[in-house]
Amino acid sequence: MVKKPGENTSGRGQRDLKVKVKSARGRRMSSTLWLQRQLNDPYVKRAQADGYRGRAAYKILELDDKFRFLVPGARVVDLGCAPGGWCQVATKRVNAMGDRAGKRQGTILGIDLQQVEPIAGCELHVLDFLEDGADDKVKGWLGGQADVVMSDMAASSSGHKQTDHLRIMALCEAAAYFAFDVLDEGGTFVAKVLAGGAEGDLQKLLKQQFTKVHNVKPPASRSDSSEKFVVATGFRGGAH
Repeated sequence: MVKKPGENTSGRGQRDLKVKVKSARGRRMSSTLWLQRQLNDPYVKRAQADGYRGRAAYKILELDDKFRFLVPGARVVDLGCAPGGWCQVATKRVNAMGDRAGKRQGTILGIDLQQVEPIAGCELHVLDFLEDGADDKVKGWLGGQADVVMSDMAASSSGHKQTDHLRIMALCEAAAYFAFDVLDEGGTFVAKVLAGGAEGDLQKLLKQQFTKVHNVKPPASRSDSSEKFVVATGFRGGAH
């Protein structure tokens, strides 16, 4: 039987395993609650044990387990890749290191506004994907079109839920248009969105460009979070 993250098999009461954090003077209660949640999050602990740079690595792992887009030989672009967890997962699955005998070697291109610590088998670039000519730069680095464009980006929080929702949806839509420019026919687009009522336009846009569009909340996504992921497969290509 496979043990799920955080499953208690020791027979001890679950409360014995919880870490409580006292509020320090000058620390906001929200910060204290965030720290307590991090310390007790099974995916955070699992990421540390598995050598991933963050718990988000398991989101792309679970999405790929379901839809199988990170295949050996795939050319992948990760937008807003910092700190690099998605790149770490993709590097292994597409055989970017070329160390899986008999499997095609893939390419991972990580793009971010900030410098990212090197990842073996991954090519990292500091680039604003919104700037003019960014798509041509990416295709030049890849040596052609991409098979997958993925994004776990989120706009900086304003503290206002509706505003944050609109910001992340605008960012996701911009990532989609970028994907239209760099994806090869049959390619896949994966991106984080926030539930909140403004997803309709994005869904309509993606359904025009892809044969199938799925909306998924992977197990690694916290239950109290409004985030979910769109996985659009079978890029039609051509004019948009």
